[in-house]
Amino acid sequence: MTKVANVILQAENIVARYGPVEVLHGINLNVKEGEIVSLLGSNGAGKTTLLNCICGLHSSKEGKVRFRGEEITKVPAELVVSRGMAHVPERRQIFSTMTVEDNLWLGASHRMPKTSKKEIAKEMETVYQRFPILAERKWQMGGTLSGGQQQMLAIGRALLSRPQLLLLDEPSLGLAPLIAKEILTIVQEIRAEWGTTVLLVEQNARAALAISDRAYVLSTGTVMLEGTSEEIMNDPRVQSAYLGHAHEAV
Repeated sequence: MTKVANVILQAENIVARYGPVEVLHGINLNVKEGEIVSLLGSNGAGKTTLLNCICGLHSSKEGKVRFRGEEITKVPAELVVSRGMAHVPERRQIFSTMTVEDNLWLGASHRMPKTSKKEIAKEMETVYQRFPILAERKWQMGGTLSGGQQQMLAIGRALLSRPQLLLLDEPSLGLAPLIAKEILTIVQEIRAEWGTTVLLVEQNARAALAISDRAYVLSTGTVMLEGTSEEIMNDPRVQSAYLGHAHEAV
């Protein structure tokens, strides 16, 4: 008998507002352990707001978020991290006046003192092996790195929190095509090597669908489509709106 993966994340009827404006209108979403799930949609569809509601950065007005079976709807973002969820926000948001190494240490800060500095340093070496350019530049200020290197740093910082679920918001935004492709390949490798489940918001729909198992398509704050990545890729509406050519942004 094939083992059915456990659902690690459930978002149920999520409603969110900015002031009087409702931007999410009852979103339902689930992610199973070990999956890469893409969240697609045009600018303003509500993708980033949904990620922020899931990780506690934005309060939903209605609905529930369950992580590993436990409701976390009102749990502060810093405590959500300690429960095994990490968020790499849009435009990275690293600390530009801190060194690469200090940025990485911050990723593991909530694990201390339960986890020794020696153990975290060992894990940091694993991150440096995954991102050799960061090892070469560990004493540089974060703000002096290229956009692609800053994205690697943001992902490495998140990995040092030892997440079971990684939320990635537009990891290829503003990057050259070859660097963007490298970043998305790294996402696949993180799932394979670290066993990390990934919920991915990505501007390049074709590239996102190529590495994900399933996808949701948002339109003006509602789920327009959901299914396997192959089903979404082959849907005429998606092809027309988002897959007109290989570098179409969503």
